[in-house]
Amino acid sequence: MGCIHSRTTHIPSPDDPIKPEAGDGDQGDEECQASKFKEYGLNELRKATNGFSSAYIVSESGEKAPNIVYRGKLENNRLVAVKRFSKQSWPDAQQFVAEAAGVGKLRHKRLVNLIGCCAEGDERLLVAEYMPNDTLSKHLFHWEKQPLPWEMRVRVAYYIAQALDHCYTENWKIYHDLNAYRVLFDEEGDPHLSSFGLMKNSRDGKSYSTNLAYTPPEFLRTGRVIPESVIYSYGTVLLDLLSGKHIPPSHALDLIRGKDLLKLMDSSLDGQYANDDATKLIGLASKCLQSEAKDRPDTKFLLTAVAPLQKQKEIASHVLMGLVKNTVAVPTMLSPLGKACARRDLTAVHDILLKMGYKDEEGAENELSFQEWTQQVQDMLNTKKIGDIAFRDKDFKNAIEYYSKLIVMMLVPSATVFARRAFSYLMNGQAELALRDAMQAQVCIPEWPTAFYLQALALSKLGMETDAQDMLNEGAAYEAKKQNSWRN
Repeated sequence: MGCIHSRTTHIPSPDDPIKPEAGDGDQGDEECQASKFKEYGLNELRKATNGFSSAYIVSESGEKAPNIVYRGKLENNRLVAVKRFSKQSWPDAQQFVAEAAGVGKLRHKRLVNLIGCCAEGDERLLVAEYMPNDTLSKHLFHWEKQPLPWEMRVRVAYYIAQALDHCYTENWKIYHDLNAYRVLFDEEGDPHLSSFGLMKNSRDGKSYSTNLAYTPPEFLRTGRVIPESVIYSYGTVLLDLLSGKHIPPSHALDLIRGKDLLKLMDSSLDGQYANDDATKLIGLASKCLQSEAKDRPDTKFLLTAVAPLQKQKEIASHVLMGLVKNTVAVPTMLSPLGKACARRDLTAVHDILLKMGYKDEEGAENELSFQEWTQQVQDMLNTKKIGDIAFRDKDFKNAIEYYSKLIVMMLVPSATVFARRAFSYLMNGQAELALRDAMQAQVCIPEWPTAFYLQALALSKLGMETDAQDMLNEGAAYEAKKQNSWRN
């Protein structure tokens, strides 16, 4: 893709996924290497969500303000989910931060880990890992291409049991309103349990959805959530997985007692499962939905019951679900600058641009030196010198100012000046202007790998990962062409 193609001139909202933790579906490897919990500034999260734009809302639960989940992109290019409450939800800011920090200490490969929060003024915000492949509710009840296959439903049941067991082991035994909206899928198609449900009931929130048919009996009696209530809710999720629709527990139990299991099962699953396996999962749901809390199993029992039902553990989740993964391979023929841009190492990019100087613009400096007798050229050289000093000293605002003056003064545009101003714009948080300058550098020298690599860096900052990869590939191709010309 060339720099003048319209594909790079339209800048969409970022939607690239976060790379999830690797997991093989076994119980080991419980502590994932997620980022440490931190407090974010309100301005940082406002910028990440484009001012809490409605275009960035990703929640499908039907929730309305003040409990909305946004997609956000942090300055380090990481995609996150940002849940926004009102001050009325958590009047005590310290309590909110303390509660969030406690949940944030939990780390597991089956959780959507909580990585931060913000409590500034009237704002109460939670920040979690971003899951790009929708909710269990979407895949079960609102699917477009294919229904969720049996083996994937069993995997969901097992992975969520793993998450609950880890929380229970870490003494986080209460999970509020476990349902199909609380299960989200990562880039690999693996299901994770949202950490938002671990937060204690807020003042204007509800421990359970308004549909009383799915509420644990003890909550209806006492208004309290107990650890066994979570097991009951897990049972309702099993019903969702088995039936592919919302079915009230009381009706499901009537079918189970009447041994009318076919009416309970999702007809789209015909031929995908052994009757014995379905019977065992239905039996587990029945145990979870017992009216007396003491009669329900614990999380260890859930794991023991579901683990043997997994028959295709070696098949990746995205394959089972029919998801197309956006796999990106970094080209091998990259210069040090290309590699630095690919890994977004801005310090290395700056150092390399300094060392390169203007050597790729053959004869440009010599040509200028013969014209120093004119005041206009002398002014231009002085402006260039001040801009170069600012660039060297990482004074990027002044570099932008003097390179902008220089570009107006020069009769012949300089690819290096555009490249340096592009990088300065990047360091000043102006990725769109950086992209335009990198494109102008390519106009000056059409086969200059540096121009392509800087375009890749700017596109990556804008969340346009596919286009960024195209630019890395083109830069590598011109790199290889240059190498071959030297050999011949």
